[in-house]
Amino acid sequence: MSKRNFSICRRLFGAALVLSVTSLPSMAEESKTTVLDLDHVSVCGSNLDALRQAFTDVGLTPDFGGPHGNGVTQMALIGFDDESYLELIAPVKPGVTEGSAWGKFIAGDAGPCAWAVGTNVLLQEVDRLKKAGIAVRTPEPGSRKRPDGMSVTWTTADVGSGTQGSVLPFIIEDQTPRAWRVQPSESVKGAPVFGVENVVLGVNNLDAAIALFRKAYGWSEPLVENQKDFGRLAYFPGEPVILAAPTGGWLSDRLGRFGEAPVAYLLGTRDFAAAAKKYKLSGTKTWFGQRVGWFDAGKLKGVRLGVIGQ
Repeated sequence: MSKRNFSICRRLFGAALVLSVTSLPSMAEESKTTVLDLDHVSVCGSNLDALRQAFTDVGLTPDFGGPHGNGVTQMALIGFDDESYLELIAPVKPGVTEGSAWGKFIAGDAGPCAWAVGTNVLLQEVDRLKKAGIAVRTPEPGSRKRPDGMSVTWTTADVGSGTQGSVLPFIIEDQTPRAWRVQPSESVKGAPVFGVENVVLGVNNLDAAIALFRKAYGWSEPLVENQKDFGRLAYFPGEPVILAAPTGGWLSDRLGRFGEAPVAYLLGTRDFAAAAKKYKLSGTKTWFGQRVGWFDAGKLKGVRLGVIGQ
């Protein structure tokens, strides 16, 4: 079993534990459910060196990944043991963002900006989504030139309306070996975090967003709870997304500025105490039966990055 498949099985096992103490129907009752394979999440900023230094300052040193084939953006990444990764995106030339889907996010130093799910059957998934009534754009090739000169290629398909990967995740399928695209970074080898576990997605209307995800992926009704800093949250057990609808405050302001999009990312851990100690996490609370703590957002230039687990 690959590390990515193991990660999915682990999430589903965790979901079963959550559901065992709720009144929700068993996941086994859903015969047409799509389980998402979280590939990577993106953080947008105006200066890649500044982003790299910010993450280094909290103990997550990124590896330079090279320029994208569009000639506009470049990236660095933090690869995790489960083969997911956190991508930092910024322009090659300062201030030049035309040609990038995330130009507004880059120019505004938005931080979290997009998420992607992986597949080995992209065209099949595109067809399934279209039959479910979800808009999908024509798949397009993408590439990146690594610092060692090797070219990495893939195909992506944008799902839903709006900016690529802003609400529904875009789909990515490797054309070159995945190991060429991501390897575990030295800074997280042996660390108490194993990968990107959840995308916290800011939405204007929680009920509408729930309906959209259920339509796209056939999921059961989510668990819903309130959190002071994030408003109303909805979590689909076993899936990598948590929806957040504001009741005011910073999340309302962010939605007004950037629209619906990721607002925070949560790394997974099997030893929360060890992660909290190593990364000096603060603001620990319980989300859907799991402990959540946060990296220093000041050091991360406002990026909200946390850890979730037991």
